[in-house]
Amino acid sequence: MTIKLAILISGSGTNLQAIIDAVEEGSLDASIELVLSSRPEAYGLKRAAEAGIPVMALSKEVYADPQVADEVIASELKARDVDYVVLAGYMRKIGPAVLACFPNSVINLHPALLPSFPGAHAIEEAYDYGVKVTGVTVHVANAEYDRGPIIAQRPVAVEEGWSVDDLEAAIHDVEHELYPEVLRWLAADRVKMDALGRVHVVAAE
Repeated sequence: MTIKLAILISGSGTNLQAIIDAVEEGSLDASIELVLSSRPEAYGLKRAAEAGIPVMALSKEVYADPQVADEVIASELKARDVDYVVLAGYMRKIGPAVLACFPNSVINLHPALLPSFPGAHAIEEAYDYGVKVTGVTVHVANAEYDRGPIIAQRPVAVEEGWSVDDLEAAIHDVEHELYPEVLRWLAADRVKMDALGRVHVVAAE
């Protein structure tokens, strides 16, 4: 089935672009109903506009009261009848109004293998710790930051001699493959949650 997506961003929007590309090439059965940014200057808004996708940017004044911002976002997404809220480099915490409107339907991408290295500086922290393997996690967002049920993970081996920029580039390459893939699973209704709140991806029919 065709799923309706709202994509929330804060920056350059490379993962947004990967999703746009997947939709345009026909490998992802989805429509992007809105791209919403926490920063009016985010380059991802230009990517969305060039693809003919409606955009919206919220100002710092709106975000001064997180509850008000959350209610504005929830209202906008409900009005567009979206199925999934896709966080793609969105640097604000999703609040209870959005979570209540879209239970188990807010999806987040994290540049580490959760539960390791949660938070906004996961790549740098993993690099500084000297891990030999890190990776990418796609999970359901909930009220606990970076603690929601895990849908998919993919490892990235850290090669000797890499800089943190090299690691970041490798992480992004995997993100751009994994995020559209998970959205394809959702479109095919293959993502199921059990009674314990764990996610299982069923085989394709």
